[in-house]
Amino acid sequence: QVQLQESGPGLVKPSQTLSLTCSVSGASIRTNYYYWSWIRQPPGKGLEWIGYMADSGSTYYSPSLKSRASISRDTSKTQFTRQLSSVAPEGTAVYYCARDLGGGGEYNYWGQGTQVTVSS
Repeated sequence: QVQLQESGPGLVKPSQTLSLTCSVSGASIRTNYYYWSWIRQPPGKGLEWIGYMADSGSTYYSPSLKSRASISRDTSKTQFTRQLSSVAPEGTAVYYCARDLGGGGEYNYWGQGTQVTVSS
C-alpha cells in the first residue's frame, strides 16, 4: 500500500521560504514512470499544480512559480521536499503531494494535505 504524508510548518510569514516534505512509504521514488508532484488548493479555488520530480531526478515547475520553486529528494529516506521562496499571503493553501503516473496529471495516490497559512 502506497502512502504519502506531507509535513511542514502550518504558518509562515510573508517573504519567508516555505519548505514542505513528503514522506513516501510502500514505493520507491526512483521507480520508472512515476512523477512525484506538489499541488496546492487555495481557499475557495481549484487545484494548482506546482511541479514534480521525475524518477530520474529531473524537475519541472509551473511557469508561474518556476523562479521561486525547487524540489529535491532524499532517496535514502524516501522523501521529497518542495521549497517555495518569497511566499506571499496568496500562498495560503492546502498543499498536497501526489504520485503521477506518467507525468500527465493522472494521480493515483495523494497525501492527506497540509494547511499552510502565510501571514504576519
